[in-house]
Amino acid sequence: MIAGNWKMNKSPAETVKLIAELKKIQTKTNAEVVVCPMTVSLFAASAQLKDSEIKLGAQNVHFEDKGAFTGEVNCASLKELGVEYVILGHSERRQYFGETDETVNKKTLKVLEQGLKPIVCVGESLEQKQIGITNEVVCLQTKAALCGVTSAQIRDVVIAYEPVWAIGTGMTATASDANQTIAAIRKAIREVFGYAADDVRILYGGSMNDKNAGELMSQPEIDGGLIGGASLIAEKFEKVINYNR
Repeated sequence: MIAGNWKMNKSPAETVKLIAELKKIQTKTNAEVVVCPMTVSLFAASAQLKDSEIKLGAQNVHFEDKGAFTGEVNCASLKELGVEYVILGHSERRQYFGETDETVNKKTLKVLEQGLKPIVCVGESLEQKQIGITNEVVCLQTKAALCGVTSAQIRDVVIAYEPVWAIGTGMTATASDANQTIAAIRKAIREVFGYAADDVRILYGGSMNDKNAGELMSQPEIDGGLIGGASLIAEKFEKVINYNR
């Protein structure tokens, strides 16, 4: 999977333009391609993607079906727009908007219950990396997010390992380090769900771009990427999609 997290970029009109450019891409791999625009741009994206194999994702959702939650969006509304994937627990949501392991878990369960597929983000801070507890942190976040998920549901879950210190900084984990951490995440999932863990796609984020995607995704444990800035430029996103593996 190659998923583009557009964050707070691209108005509805700009979304239509970028998707039109992306639809011209001749995909040379078997990667599933997903774009995740701002909520306000989802309707425009959905209309533009009707005759495309590119899948639509959202950047967030609430864990309740309805109620007094000003500014939030529910699963039913996303489904009406043709959304298939929802990013959950991104470090920016955790840092700026108070997301916790508990709320990420609630959202994961709600998304699966409603027939959508979560892209659950996990990752360590620079301080946690420096004191050598990366694996402990990401495995705990993963298990917490998946608490209550059934064996039948786990295959619809995508995990994105995004080291917090690498997001938007231009820094990135080495291919070997990213592969080892993702292997630890898969082992943690296997401890709970057995070999169904091998069907869970685990992506790498954290400043993956058109220049380093090939090296990162040549690693055996890395099943794709959650792309930030490079997904906003069609030419760069195309190079990530058509990496040589």
